[in-house]
Amino acid sequence: MPHPSPATTAAASAAAPASLIDSRQAAWRLLTTLGLVVLGNSSMYVVSVVLPAVQAEFGVGRADASLPYTLMMVCLGIGGIWTGRMADRHGLMPVLCVGAVAVCGGFVWAGLSGSIWGFGLAHGLMGLIGSSATFAPLMADTALWWNKRRGIAVAICASGNYIAGALWPPIVQHGIELIGWRHTYVLLGLVCGVGMLLLALRMRQRAPMVQMDAAPAPAAPAASTQGAAAGVAPAALSLDRSRPFGLRPLHAQLLLCVAGVACCVAMAMPQVHIVAYCTDLGFGAARGAEMLSLMLACGIVSRLVSGVICDRIGGVRTLLLGSALQGVGLALFLPFDGLVPLYVISAMFGLFQGGIVPAYAIIIREYFAPQEAGARVGAVIMATLIGMALGGWMSGWIFDLTGSYRAAFLNGMAWNLLNLSIVGWLFWRVRQQRAVTARPQHSPG
Repeated sequence: MPHPSPATTAAASAAAPASLIDSRQAAWRLLTTLGLVVLGNSSMYVVSVVLPAVQAEFGVGRADASLPYTLMMVCLGIGGIWTGRMADRHGLMPVLCVGAVAVCGGFVWAGLSGSIWGFGLAHGLMGLIGSSATFAPLMADTALWWNKRRGIAVAICASGNYIAGALWPPIVQHGIELIGWRHTYVLLGLVCGVGMLLLALRMRQRAPMVQMDAAPAPAAPAASTQGAAAGVAPAALSLDRSRPFGLRPLHAQLLLCVAGVACCVAMAMPQVHIVAYCTDLGFGAARGAEMLSLMLACGIVSRLVSGVICDRIGGVRTLLLGSALQGVGLALFLPFDGLVPLYVISAMFGLFQGGIVPAYAIIIREYFAPQEAGARVGAVIMATLIGMALGGWMSGWIFDLTGSYRAAFLNGMAWNLLNLSIVGWLFWRVRQQRAVTARPQHSPG
């Protein structure tokens, strides 16, 4: 049996005792995590609010004015891997402190920038080091502090992203009207940076090291009993974490990343283009913006409900259910294009898709080694962000080719089918493994 490395031993000694899982301290930590996500993800939503003012001041076109958002999202995806790996090695607090400085410095830099390129690089900095520190690493950490209510805990953490989308845009818009976008950005940077730094000080404790995570349970019946008592999916406890889904970890990770790209290409179609779609139908941009807000609000509800469902049926089944429902939601956009039906379908789509991304963090926690959770969740989150960026661009490209969003909706459904196929195959692999494990072992002779 190999001896643990010094780094592993040190990490284990610094970790919280396993008795703190599902404890009151875990609940307070989750509340702190939610605040960090709301503060750290502010830049993802306010950049679109200041876009008209920035475009007018720098005298650039709409495409150039949109580049800072694109750069920020790409850097956010890349940064999630780096910040996740650093959190795995050194704990969350140092990563969050660096992220707080990056968020503060990025906002101040953007507010003082003299060109669209400086403005864009500032947002790239916020995405690469700032926002990335408060998304994937926090989702991975939350999954390590909870067993019985792991799904709802991760869902609450992920909901901070949508809460930021509902909270910051009206505040920033009021600030633009009152003191201008530059002063608003500087003030926002100070508020978010200082707030993140103070909250980061409450995240010194390393995640509990759970002994049952080190090796699989020896037999399926015992594992099922233990899983029921601890609130953990029996499938996760009875399988070998060194062979997730019976595959090499790299292969399983790549499959999850492809699934993440596919589901978010489909997800991006309504989220990115619903305003333009409503404008083409003659309803106006204001109606489309209302539908987008409704979609995101329902996404918060979806994430919480999906978290409860995930606690009961596990991450893979929750992702399979969410993918199937998202496909239904996309299909409903094709036959119905009236104003009221679009409001209803937008709400339904938000309810269907909100729980998909958090399910990936649960799957990583259930089937992979917990000491690698930060880096692996970061990689999958990067894939989902690439999917969002690709889906937004691809839908517009298809519209330019065809003059209609119908083909773009069909394209989204095709990508959703790819996601559904991958997740369905992984679910089948889990069932096969459990069936093999459940077979009675006969001693020779």
